[in-house]
Amino acid sequence: MKYTLLLTQQCNLRCSYCYIGKKPESMSIRTAKDAIDFIFRNQIPDEDINIGFFGGEPFLEFDLMQDILKMIRNHRDYDPSRVKFSVVTNGTIYNKSIASFLKEHKIGLVISCDGKPDIQDKFRLFPDGKKSSNIVEETIRMALEDLGQVPVNAVYHPTTLRALPETVQYFSELGIRQIYLSPDFSADWGKNDIEMLQGIYDCIGEIFVSKYLEEDPHFISLIDSKLTVILRGGYQPQERCRMGRGEMAFTPLGRIYPCERLIGSGENGHCIGDLAGGLKLDKMLCHKAEGEELNHECNDCHVREYCMNWCGCSNYQATGFYNRVSGFLCASEKAAMKTSLEAIKRLEQEGDPRFIQHLTGYPMMNSIKI
Repeated sequence: MKYTLLLTQQCNLRCSYCYIGKKPESMSIRTAKDAIDFIFRNQIPDEDINIGFFGGEPFLEFDLMQDILKMIRNHRDYDPSRVKFSVVTNGTIYNKSIASFLKEHKIGLVISCDGKPDIQDKFRLFPDGKKSSNIVEETIRMALEDLGQVPVNAVYHPTTLRALPETVQYFSELGIRQIYLSPDFSADWGKNDIEMLQGIYDCIGEIFVSKYLEEDPHFISLIDSKLTVILRGGYQPQERCRMGRGEMAFTPLGRIYPCERLIGSGENGHCIGDLAGGLKLDKMLCHKAEGEELNHECNDCHVREYCMNWCGCSNYQATGFYNRVSGFLCASEKAAMKTSLEAIKRLEQEGDPRFIQHLTGYPMMNSIKI
């Protein structure tokens, strides 16, 4: 189970593609307590619980985060062996107090950064237009020194697609070994962009293979996620999107959403209930396209079980429906599969098929230095 606590809808950046509406709202202690009670009341026996702190910018409410963490750890149903924590930040707020707190409580830090300065500063700016790249790069350097391992999430867009291999190299040179590459599904992906995907993904595949051969494996989500799925014979049931059933997000006002990517302004048809009144799972029926559950071509596609056609959030952002797949996602998934298959082939030819962690469902472990 994955739960996301939206500590605040305030943010000190104004990223142009952000899907969270900016509001002067922060979660109250009362709402946080209700959310925590909800989480433990609805926990599934023997299943891990992942609790993520999100925003807006969550470190704007660092004191609140500390209070909530204490509340969770003091809850009568808290089991430290089953509950994992993470926080996603834009990288503009960081200090030694934050680092000490994250280390003490084993909270995974993920920094959002789109790449080198000219890429980062295309979309991630302060309200007054000031660039964020220098601050975020310094945060990454400090966090790597303080915490050792720091995953980074980079959003790519039609205007930054060509620079994606450079983005991977930039992160590698900074010392990052866990790189998430996330497309902006809401962008206007044209035919020319889609036709370039294979060549660009193949360039990233070359980097991936070279790092393995240098005995410095990097986790690159674009490849590792597909490599895992290929080796395991398709997506497993628990790996597929379970919007509102295996994943929920709570807004500062206590509204419940099936995924944080669908919160928007906090006032839309994606809401599936609230902490005061409980869940209304019939709400999940909205935004379903009539007729076939998926596109006709998906129904007969030979790689359907290896494809993220089930991701309701990505589908909605691109097409307006949970169950309609965009042309971009289709092309991207096929290109990623082809690149990943070539990577497997290359590494096996070199006698370096070290993919035990992928088979067990933990592909990032290869990149973690103990």
